[in-house]
Amino acid sequence: MKFLYVAELVGKAGVYALKRALPALKKELAPDFTLVCADGATGGGGLGRSHAVYIHKLGADLISTGECCFYKKDLVENWASLPYVLRPHNLGSSASGVPGAGWRIVKTGAGPVAVLVLLGSNFNRIRENNPFEGLEELLQRLRSQTPQVIVDFHSWASGEKRTLCIAADGLCSAVIGSHNRVQTADAQILPGGAAVICDAGRTGSAESVGGADIAGRIGEYLTGVPGWTQEAWGKPELQGVFVETDSRGRALSIECIRSPVISG
Repeated sequence: MKFLYVAELVGKAGVYALKRALPALKKELAPDFTLVCADGATGGGGLGRSHAVYIHKLGADLISTGECCFYKKDLVENWASLPYVLRPHNLGSSASGVPGAGWRIVKTGAGPVAVLVLLGSNFNRIRENNPFEGLEELLQRLRSQTPQVIVDFHSWASGEKRTLCIAADGLCSAVIGSHNRVQTADAQILPGGAAVICDAGRTGSAESVGGADIAGRIGEYLTGVPGWTQEAWGKPELQGVFVETDSRGRALSIECIRSPVISG
C-alpha cells in the first residue's frame, strides 16, 4: 500500500499550497490513501468546519489534528457530521463527553487502513492521558482488523516522539511526528518494519517561522510579550512523507516530500 502524509497545514498559505500541489503529487505518486494534518489550517491554530470540508474535497481521505483540535467552536459543534476528522485519541472518549474520535479505519482500493492520532504529554493547555499507556494493546487491536496502521504523533519534544516510534515498532506501519512544523532529517525504517520520522514538517510558507510571520516571531522573543502572530505567505510549499508498505503492513520505503508551489 502507498500512503501520502501531508504535513501540518498552517494558515491560508497552507490550504493554498495543498490545493496547488496535491493534484500533481497524487498523479506522480498514485497513493492509495492520503492523510492531511490540519491542526493549524484556520488562522494558524485550529481547524474550522469550512476548512475541514474543503480540505476533504481537495483530496484528504482523513484529516488529523492535535492540541488545537477544539479551538474552533464550529468544528466542535459539528464533529459528528465530519467523520473524516480525527482528534487525539488520548484526550478521552466520546462516552465521557469528548467530541470526535481518535482513530478510524478507512477502506481503500488496496484494502483497509487504520489511522491513530496521539498527543504528546507536555501540552499544559489541554488535559491528555499518557500516550504510552495502553499503546501496545491499542495497536494490536487495530492490527487485528488491518495490517496497515499509521500513527500521527503530535508532540513538542523530539525525544518523546523518537521514543514512541521505537515503542510502536513492530506494531504499526508508520509513526509520523507532527507539531514542530520543521521537517527533520531522521526518516528511516526501524528493525520491526515501522517507517518513522520525528517531524514531517509543515505545508505553508517556507519563508517563515513555522508558517508564521518572521518579524512578528522575532518581536515576541525580543519583548517576551506574546502576540497574535500573522500568517506568512513567502514561498508556499507542501511538505510531508510518502510511505510504501507490503501486504503485512511492514514499511518498504519512506521518502520526505517538499513540493514548492509556483505562483501563477
